[in-house]
Amino acid sequence: MKYSVITICFNSEAVIEKTIESVLNQKTDTDTQIEYLIIDGLSKDRTVEIAESYRSRMEEKGIDYKIFSEKDNGIYDAMNKGISKATGELTGLINSGDSYEPNMIDTAVKAYLEDRYDIFYADINLVKENGSVIVKRSRMDKFPTSRHWNHPTMVVRSDYYREIGAYKCVGIHDDFEFFLRARKKNAKITIKNVVLANFATGGASNQKSFKKCKSRCHDRYVAYRSNGYGIWCLFECVAIEIAKFILS
Repeated sequence: MKYSVITICFNSEAVIEKTIESVLNQKTDTDTQIEYLIIDGLSKDRTVEIAESYRSRMEEKGIDYKIFSEKDNGIYDAMNKGISKATGELTGLINSGDSYEPNMIDTAVKAYLEDRYDIFYADINLVKENGSVIVKRSRMDKFPTSRHWNHPTMVVRSDYYREIGAYKCVGIHDDFEFFLRARKKNAKITIKNVVLANFATGGASNQKSFKKCKSRCHDRYVAYRSNGYGIWCLFECVAIEIAKFILS
């Protein structure tokens, strides 16, 4: 079993180590080869230098470590580049500034060996800037919503990206659009109610300006509508932004 991890980053010198360390410190008792790809957007700070400093430790751990630094067209373009370069049977994405729990890869691999899924996800810790933590649970809702779906823990059977396509690069909620598209196509989904990742709030998906909230609401609405959901889903989009504003 080969498992690919992708971290996208840009000018992330302040937070990249936390993410890399979390991959380096994975504990697994399965015969799993880890491939770790850093997809950098041509950072102007020490991001790539810091990433390079981990090469020997990655080699000692037996991790196939690859760093790419080139200009991209945003978050999801960078993710797509990583997905296209990944060679593992399973692919997970953990962005710079976020981190995996030590049992993330082991849990995802064992779940796949038990029941070959297309998509896997689990619970996450939402880590606020003041250090407080809120656990965001996962479950399969009858009406698909991001309230119980957590992208930092999402693992995809790599061939499934090739079967339905990866991210469309049209808005900040491209990851949720992918999830909606997969559900529409009856993807086989496995969920584990255990915290497997830590997500730092305050990024592009949580910024508190009215303009940003409006833009995110629009992008989420487009994701719903492009997958055949009715105009009533606008209420869900607004509710999510209100919840983010209160909790972040």
